[in-house]
Amino acid sequence: ARAAAARVVVVGGGFGGATAAKYIAQWGGAGVSVTLVEPNARHVSCILSNLVLNDRVNLASLGFGYDRLKQRYGIEVVADRAMGADPVAGKLDLASGIALDFDRLVIAPGIGFDPMPGLDTPEQQMLVPHAWLAGAQTQSLRDQLNAMADGGTVVMSIPKAPYRCPPGPYERACVIADFLKRKKPKSKLVVLDANADIQAEPVMFRNAFTTLYAGRLEYVPNAMVTRVSFEGRRRKAWVSDGVGGEIAWTADVLNVIPRNTAARLAHDLGVVNVNGRWSGVNPLTYESTAAARIHVIGDAQGTGLPKAGHIANSEAKICADAIVRMVNGWPVDDAVRMQSVVANSACFSPITYDTASWLNAVFAYDPATGLMKRVDASFGEAPVRSKENYEHMMKWAARLFDDTFA
Repeated sequence: ARAAAARVVVVGGGFGGATAAKYIAQWGGAGVSVTLVEPNARHVSCILSNLVLNDRVNLASLGFGYDRLKQRYGIEVVADRAMGADPVAGKLDLASGIALDFDRLVIAPGIGFDPMPGLDTPEQQMLVPHAWLAGAQTQSLRDQLNAMADGGTVVMSIPKAPYRCPPGPYERACVIADFLKRKKPKSKLVVLDANADIQAEPVMFRNAFTTLYAGRLEYVPNAMVTRVSFEGRRRKAWVSDGVGGEIAWTADVLNVIPRNTAARLAHDLGVVNVNGRWSGVNPLTYESTAAARIHVIGDAQGTGLPKAGHIANSEAKICADAIVRMVNGWPVDDAVRMQSVVANSACFSPITYDTASWLNAVFAYDPATGLMKRVDASFGEAPVRSKENYEHMMKWAARLFDDTFA
């Protein structure tokens, strides 16, 4: 028997980190002590946050604290920021100067962004918000849309894949186009996609763009924004023309989502080893392939799984199960467990004010390749948008919030 409980520290209180902390504490029992490190008192969910833009959801309703995790599961919550770690010594350094000891470290730091020339200061970034981390920038984008005169132009960008939430930017385009259609009918939306085509739910979104929002929404593929400039109250998004020049798209409201990468902490810890952007992990345990005793879950991981809240919740449970096994000396790679390592990715996308679509995929561990492989029979998107899907979206989100934070 161990002399003391195994010490697990989880960094990041979003869908990955909060779920991991909850289930490690729940499944590990008295044999594990769990500490959650998160500088913010509340996590603001990106899930449903696009609905703030058309006033269907209030931003305050998407904030979740950690009191229930403390009270129900005995998790210690430390309001601090992780700065660095020594996995050999088992030490995590915090911004306050405190060092936490760990036997296993789980990081769920989320995403960071490539620098965007022209958006160098916090003030400029608030004027041209990405709103891809829900919170103040989401509110700023909503307020700008509301303040824009009817007849104005909104320009938004979609980063090169992979990025957080594959259908998310196209969902945002639909929400904004719906808002303009209802509230500012003389206005238009331009969607600059760095990718060659729609990355998720292509049938549904292409139909919405070309029929539902025809004449109001202009979709431009292969259009990666390389810089931003300001001209008085208007902004310009600059895109390469492919022959050495640039094309400028002028906007009254500009929403640029820079290219995504793993959050700064993952880079600082030296666990970013997939294309210089993401953290390679063993999908049976989510232990980093670059550093023992450090596990990476959520949007920072580089397994090829989608980057989204629901699948981060799923990854967290696989990781939690593995850590409880590891600290008890139980196997993580026996045949039975390998067959049970399955991650589910489900999401709903609002298409109009009161209709939505859905996307579903299941990924299973493939012993032959050591990778997570999509189960093709599970993959599909909604055949039609419907009010029923919209209602299911709200129920799905409520259950996911509860499973993560309660």
